Amino acid sequence: MSAKHPIISITGSSGAGTSSVKQTFEQIFRRERVEVAYVEGDSFHRFDRDEMKRVMQDAHAGGNHHFSHFGPEANLLSDLEEMFREYGESGAGRFRHYVHDENEAAIFGAPPGSFTPWQELPPNTDLLFYEGLHGAVVTDDVNVARYADLKIGVVPVINLEWTQKLLRDRQSRGYTTEAVTETILRRMHDYVHYICPQFSETDINFQRAPTVDTSNPFVARSIPTPDESIVVIRFRDPRGVDFPYLVTMIAGSWMSRANSIVIPGNKLDLAMQLILTPRILDLVKRRKSLS
Repeated sequence: MSAKHPIISITGSSGAGTSSVKQTFEQIFRRERVEVAYVEGDSFHRFDRDEMKRVMQDAHAGGNHHFSHFGPEANLLSDLEEMFREYGESGAGRFRHYVHDENEAAIFGAPPGSFTPWQELPPNTDLLFYEGLHGAVVTDDVNVARYADLKIGVVPVINLEWTQKLLRDRQSRGYTTEAVTETILRRMHDYVHYICPQFSETDINFQRAPTVDTSNPFVARSIPTPDESIVVIRFRDPRGVDFPYLVTMIAGSWMSRANSIVIPGNKLDLAMQLILTPRILDLVKRRKSLS
């Protein structure tokens, strides 16, 4: 952790909704004029798209049926840890982009499924913002979590997470239900061992739960709307959290435990603005007091 060069990490599985949470952070950064270095977790995958297909096939042929992007073997976790450490110490570090589609290919000048060359983070930023799979990962070899100053978990209940992934991958990426189901099953070992444990490291978790039936996500035809959801917000350390204020400001909310508040799903953006803005401003204020 670093007072002079703070790091915010957003962690969640594929289909969890971290990209939507990132948009709320971007609104806060623009409004409060915070200069940010953005890093996406996909840029620390070890293999590009074609290489990953070959490596997965080789692993499967060798009897490893759970090789996935969720596990350490498919990622440069030591490089990610080093970037967090270096940024915390000096505000510098190396990153790159993973090119997801044709739109990004036009921006970065590299084909979809590939990486851009490594480059230096922009100088003189107020903080580093990471969004991806491993922003709070701890293994026998690396500890990324210890370098982040604010760690956020985005964790829909599992059936909702699967529903979101299935519909997204089918509609926007052209995958079949069978192909997405195979991916979910292949990732399950690493999901249990490397994704779930991170949510005990995070400072705040946002867990969305549907209020409609998602018993069989594999036949779902739509994602439950915010109006058809609730969100459980859990604080790792509730000291200093003004729960009465939050319950007053967020209509329809209530405390479910001493460290948790439940809100209507359509109030998530408001809740994040109320909860996260003062924390971000505190990080920036501490940084500027040391400059």
